[in-house]
Amino acid sequence: MIESDTIKLLRECDAGIKMGVASIDEVLDYVHDEAFRKYLVDCRDEHDKQKEEIQILLEKYHDDGKEPNLMAKSMSWMKTNVKLVMDESDETIADLMTDGCNMGVKSLNKYLNQYKAADEKSKDITKRLINIEEKLAADIRCFL
Repeated sequence: MIESDTIKLLRECDAGIKMGVASIDEVLDYVHDEAFRKYLVDCRDEHDKQKEEIQILLEKYHDDGKEPNLMAKSMSWMKTNVKLVMDESDETIADLMTDGCNMGVKSLNKYLNQYKAADEKSKDITKRLINIEEKLAADIRCFL
């Protein structure tokens, strides 16, 4: 049970990181404020570090990870692009990113509760990801 929950939790973290990085990459070209851009780039870099750690653990379990849900990814892409066509402001981007962070925090906490038997290292990674998402949402509030 421990190994099964560990793999499932790591896979959800992997999918979440891919979704977060794709979302940041999608909006970066539209960001006007350099401080805002730095928050996003720093967050993306933190996600990349966590992704490397997750990949090492997944390889140990002979697992390839998980891609984000195609429907969720498509809906996110559509929402982002529709909003940006209407308004390319940093405020719009901060609103989109805050919504994404909140969804990430909610999902990661759900999976943390769902996969209680996961090993402590995987739970720690999940908690670090939650903290990264919460920090970005707090950091970019001034752009809302």
